[in-house]
Amino acid sequence: MPKIVVTGASGFVGNPLIAQLLQHEHSVRAVVRSKGIVIEGAEVIAVGEINTETDWAEALRNIDIVIHLAARVHVMKEHSSNPLAEFRKVNVVGTRHLAESAVKAGVKRFVFVSSVKVNGEQTTSPFAELDEPNPQDPYGVSKWEAEQVLRHISAETGLEIVIVRSPLVYGPGVKGNFKQLIKVLAKGIPLPLASVKNLRSLIYVENLVDALILCATHPAAAGQTYLVSDGQDISTPDLLQKLSNAMGKPAKLLPCSPVLMRFAGRLIGKSGQLDRLLGSLQVDSSKIRRELGWKPPFTLDEGLKATVGDRK
Repeated sequence: MPKIVVTGASGFVGNPLIAQLLQHEHSVRAVVRSKGIVIEGAEVIAVGEINTETDWAEALRNIDIVIHLAARVHVMKEHSSNPLAEFRKVNVVGTRHLAESAVKAGVKRFVFVSSVKVNGEQTTSPFAELDEPNPQDPYGVSKWEAEQVLRHISAETGLEIVIVRSPLVYGPGVKGNFKQLIKVLAKGIPLPLASVKNLRSLIYVENLVDALILCATHPAAAGQTYLVSDGQDISTPDLLQKLSNAMGKPAKLLPCSPVLMRFAGRLIGKSGQLDRLLGSLQVDSSKIRRELGWKPPFTLDEGLKATVGDRK
């Protein structure tokens, strides 16, 4: 069995990933930022901040595979005057340093968790792996730049790179806008979203974990980029209805013109959040299914029930 390092091990995806790796009887080393974190069944190593100064020697000793989850992700309130520079410090420069350290340590494969935001923000037809990248925000730009850095390192050193781009990830403990939607629905607050006609791809965290383990271990995954999703695209009204049903509450959805909502969103500075509710963003995940034989182990309904069942 290969020995696997997981960065960002204590996070939203890291926790279930390590649990699944241990169930598959892999030897796991969990990399976290702060000391004192305990992850049952895994060797835990704290490395502090991820940048050019991070010392990876102990974490990468005798490791075969790296699954790199740790990243600077979206923040609800951005305080930096130069967000792109802050994203680059961790997501680009920090990733480069980790990959170069992995090469020196003799690591064979590096799985990088990227984002559909590399492809863009909205679709008229589903994104595919060969589409021209079109990142629109600092996070997406930093992920695309990191992918290019990793490709360059792979070409020079032979390190096997696998890139996994995911859409919105949901599941128990989800944060951000998805968590806020659940809270609003739980309170029975009416939402003016009944007239929205869109389609969005999502991925349940346990489905993402399953795909990452396959990408880490399948021989055919080396050098590939994969878009992943549950495979059940859904409109915003249908998503809200399913979430409400899972909570045993009726969804209170009111009709309202999306054009008017977009105009209102611009006035109050919430265009980005409204675009995610009103626009379409679909991915074609057929490549990983075809090449690696991947099939999501959980349905959308199963994932949503698990997500709302965990709400606090």
